[in-house]
Amino acid sequence: MPVRIDVWVWAVRLIKTRSAAGQACRAGHVKLNGASVKPAQQVVPGDRVRVWANHHEVDVEVTATVRTRVSAPVARSCYIDHTPPPPPKEILASMPVRDRGAGRPTKKERRELDRLRGHSSRDRRR
Repeated sequence: MPVRIDVWVWAVRLIKTRSAAGQACRAGHVKLNGASVKPAQQVVPGDRVRVWANHHEVDVEVTATVRTRVSAPVARSCYIDHTPPPPPKEILASMPVRDRGAGRPTKKERRELDRLRGHSSRDRRR
């Protein structure tokens, strides 16, 4: 039986509150079969739902529809999770980091440069 998509993502605990689920739909953070949807769009078993929440994306396939919020074990049985696993920590640790001193100077470095150039702190205030 079809259920509103905002109700379903809230009932299976993909989004914490019903109002947040409606806002996510209106903002385009919920996609049904690849298309952004309004909160009243109907969802049926077999549909693919993608939700962007809490700074990560969840990709699920609907297997059962529920209208009321259910426990976490029951919620997990209402969908098949197709979300790719997060990258390993070794890859995140190997991402480039800016060397100290590269980029804009710190406040301490600006003061040292001013002293080197012969400017006093009083000159800066005027």
